[in-house]
Amino acid sequence: MGRFDQLDGFIKDFNQYLAFDGWQVVRDNKEILFKKAGAIDFSSSSKTNDGEEQFLNKEFGELKLEPLGLSGEMNAVVTQRIDEMKSCLKGKAPLAMIFLCGSTLEGLLLDLGCKNIQVFNTAQASPKDKTGKVLPITDWKLNSLIDVAAETGFIGDDVKRFSHALQSFRNYIHPNQQVLSRFNPDQHTAKICWQVFQAVIADLSKS
Repeated sequence: MGRFDQLDGFIKDFNQYLAFDGWQVVRDNKEILFKKAGAIDFSSSSKTNDGEEQFLNKEFGELKLEPLGLSGEMNAVVTQRIDEMKSCLKGKAPLAMIFLCGSTLEGLLLDLGCKNIQVFNTAQASPKDKTGKVLPITDWKLNSLIDVAAETGFIGDDVKRFSHALQSFRNYIHPNQQVLSRFNPDQHTAKICWQVFQAVIADLSKS
């Protein structure tokens, strides 16, 4: 509920597989329908893979936190976590990498939101309670922080898309969820998370 961009992304990915059986899932407002699919567009799938490959191969250089304007304590904590991320990447600890990247990303975006509270609260994607009132920013989930950061121009659309992938990976911090989903992260997953984290810092530094 209230995460239609993510839902539409899931549907688009799922339809790549259903197309081989001649079907597609279509969302019409609240209704989810099955319809006959047309010809398979292999070019769109290729473009998606090319986009991921291009993203993974992008070089960001040395990470610099100074442009983010973090407090001294926050800067020290994030710097320590970045060192641990690099150790996880070298030591082939993808699960730890996911949790470190996801939680640190959430911390950075929350810090950004607190410094730009009016901009974040007036965004369309800001999470609201049943009465339509915007939730206190300390209660926002990572999903909402990503959406609002993208809507307000602090991060780009491509970074938003891959950030949501990292956010979905981080949900597997619960062992039962990992068992049910049969999720086994590897070095490729760890590299995606590292690239996402670097890309967010790069975008925030520019903005």
